Amino acid sequence: QVQLVESGGGFVQPGGSLRLVCAASGSIFGFVSMGWYRQAPGNQRELVAGIYNGGSTNYADFVKGRFTISRDNANNTAYLQMNSLKPEDTAVYYCYLQSFSARLSNYWGQGSQVTVSS
Repeated sequence: QVQLVESGGGFVQPGGSLRLVCAASGSIFGFVSMGWYRQAPGNQRELVAGIYNGGSTNYADFVKGRFTISRDNANNTAYLQMNSLKPEDTAVYYCYLQSFSARLSNYWGQGSQVTVSS
């Protein structure tokens, strides 16, 4: 069973930075992608960024140029560096991992609260 443990959320003023960390453990076969979604109160969960097998990345338009996703393959850990944070970035950020071995499987972290406010 794959488990994802997140860390690094918190409170920051507008313009500040935070780094989210997502550590995966367990037997991971057929890695497809890893990354973050976020959900603000009253909103649907939306993709923030993903990193794929081979290293390619994908970002939502609203974070391009401000957020950077990376991955330590050896330790199955992903990082989301968030710079120039805005109040509208306030949300719970959920790490995910997608793998394919006979079937597609999605795993989720517990969520990290990110609050951007003055």
